[in-house]
Amino acid sequence: MLETASPTPVTAADLDRAESLIRSIPDFPQPGVTFRDIMPLLADARALRDCVRAMIAPFEGTFDVVAGVEARGFLLAGAAAMLADVGLIPLRKAGKLPKPAAAESYDLEYGTATIEATEEVRPGLRVLLMDDVLATGGTLAAADRLVRALGGEVVGTTALMELTALGGRAHVPEAHVLFRV
Repeated sequence: MLETASPTPVTAADLDRAESLIRSIPDFPQPGVTFRDIMPLLADARALRDCVRAMIAPFEGTFDVVAGVEARGFLLAGAAAMLADVGLIPLRKAGKLPKPAAAESYDLEYGTATIEATEEVRPGLRVLLMDDVLATGGTLAAADRLVRALGGEVVGTTALMELTALGGRAHVPEAHVLFRV
C-alpha cells in the first residue's frame, strides 16, 4: 500500500514556479492566436501536483467524482481524482463514446462542438468539473448543462488558466482558476 505524508500547503511561490512553465506559442493554431502550452507544466511532477492540489482545494470533501473535459482536462482530472481518492468521468467529444447517455453542443472561439457523457453521471452524483482553460466559457458551461441534464450535482468548476480577453467568466462566473492571462 502506498503511504504518503500529509501534504504541505501549496504556496504562491509554488504556483509562480508552475506558471513559469507554461509556454506562449504565437500564431498557433492560426495567425493572431497565442497558444498557451501547458505540456512543460504537465511534465514537471511537482508543478502538476501543486496545480492540481490548488485547483481542488476549494472543493475538498464536496465531490464524488471529477469530470474532465476532453482532452487536456482529462490529464488534470485524472491527477485530481487520484489525489482526492474519487472517481473520474471523462466528458468526450461527440462520437468518441460507444454509448453516450446525453450530449450538449456549444460555441467555440472559431466554431461549434458537442460533448457527451455516459450513464456514470447519475442523479445525486456530486461532480467537480475540470478543464485546462476557461476561454469563451462555452465548453465548461456545456459541461455543466450536460452533468445537470443527467441529474448530477455540479459542486464546482475549476480550470488551470483563464484567457481573460475571451470573456468566458461571463458564462462560468463561479469558476475557480489558478492563472489569468
